[in-house]
Amino acid sequence: MIPPVASQFLAGETDAEAIAHAEHLTDHNMGAILNLLGEHYDDRAEAAADAQTYQRLVDDIAGTDLTACISVKPTQLGLDISEDCFRLNLDPLVRHAYEHNVFVWIDMEDYDTTDETLAAFEEHAVEFGNVGVCIQANLRRTKADLERLADLPGKVRLVKGAYNPPTAVAYDSKERINRETEECLRYMFEHFADGVALGSHDPELITLAADLHAQYGTPYELQLLMGVRDSAQYDLAKHHPVWQYVPYGTKWPSYFYRRMTERTENIGFAFRALNPLS
Repeated sequence: MIPPVASQFLAGETDAEAIAHAEHLTDHNMGAILNLLGEHYDDRAEAAADAQTYQRLVDDIAGTDLTACISVKPTQLGLDISEDCFRLNLDPLVRHAYEHNVFVWIDMEDYDTTDETLAAFEEHAVEFGNVGVCIQANLRRTKADLERLADLPGKVRLVKGAYNPPTAVAYDSKERINRETEECLRYMFEHFADGVALGSHDPELITLAADLHAQYGTPYELQLLMGVRDSAQYDLAKHHPVWQYVPYGTKWPSYFYRRMTERTENIGFAFRALNPLS
């Protein structure tokens, strides 16, 4: 059972709870990006089981009026075991989602998974088009990656980056990462005709995205974390396309810990959920 201090950031432990939260978001003119928690599997059976759960989730979404899609982690589908294991689970899932008109996001994990993740995205974007991938602005390679992806179908989500890669491959100052994110966002609005996704709660970036949309006309969406200023998200959705990243499942402790450690403000959000008047 998820304790109250963590439940603000999680939809629950079951598929049914995740779907119920997606219904709530649809009623508030928001989309749901459903993510079954799990990562860094070293057991083929565990990776295959999560892939099957995602296929059932696609079935649950298909044929409804929900504004919802799914998001998977490469190491959840077996990338730590082998690239072949990852593709054995990802490929039929993307095809199944395509056949049921459900979009699939491929999350980006630590820097040493970038090549395999982008290769998988490129192949499925060309074949199906119903896929997206995450790009992290703190990596030194990201501008070159964006140039490589600009003409592909599918979508790209830009984030600042939640991992801590070595300085040989990444920028480590907050100011430099902010500048890189802004520059990458500008490039995407100029060159990504199929649209831009911004995964950030940074008000300055959200304002910049709206200004760039007005300038270039490029379609875009905001992707925000469940549990972080939810009321503000509902307000944003009145004026901007907003999708909420909705994690769920029994493997919630590691996710909750990461949310608490990546931004000190999240600790306050969590404990205010216990005492809204504090």
